[in-house]
Amino acid sequence: MRQTQELGQIIILNGAPRSGKSSIVAVIQETFDGLWMNLGVDRFMQMTPARYLPGIGLRPGGERQDIEPLVPILYSAMYESIAAHSRLGLNVVVDVGHHDAYAMERGILGDSARRLKGLPVLFVGVRCPIKIIMERRQNTGGNVISVADSLMPHLVQLWQREVHIPGIYDLEVDTSVLSSGACAEVIRQYLANNPAPSAFQRIAAYHTEVH
Repeated sequence: MRQTQELGQIIILNGAPRSGKSSIVAVIQETFDGLWMNLGVDRFMQMTPARYLPGIGLRPGGERQDIEPLVPILYSAMYESIAAHSRLGLNVVVDVGHHDAYAMERGILGDSARRLKGLPVLFVGVRCPIKIIMERRQNTGGNVISVADSLMPHLVQLWQREVHIPGIYDLEVDTSVLSSGACAEVIRQYLANNPAPSAFQRIAAYHTEVH
């Protein structure tokens, strides 16, 4: 008879680019107990052929309608992979920038929440003021699609506005106030003291009611 497998914990960090998600992921992988797999958007973009990029990382605005129909499929594949890892007992940390500001509504966040039904998910909003994000973009320059992109505050504002809709989280952190290590510690303490986060359950219900 097969032994019941303990489910792996899932942590999803949602926020705009340059908000500090990947730095928090690195601390979680290095310092949390057990094995933590990074299955975030950046990893899936690395697996995507160049002609389909930015793929799952498509920013708000509806500017790439040629690849947009692929985005929900890519998200579905990512979340099914997250679910598979958890069911096998592997902990998973995910950095992502959810939004629904495509050329047409895609309902990706609600679908993603439903795919993780019954699994232990902590949904964390990673916030950072736009001024700090702009400074980080100008200082690093990595993963910027074009020079113009790094110099257009309205694109950053669009990310800031869209990525936190509907704003249902188990926990929120601000990387302009806390270091990545301090953010990770807040997450660790939350998991220790709140064994049953519910944001993804509420998101699934919210999207069912809306649609």
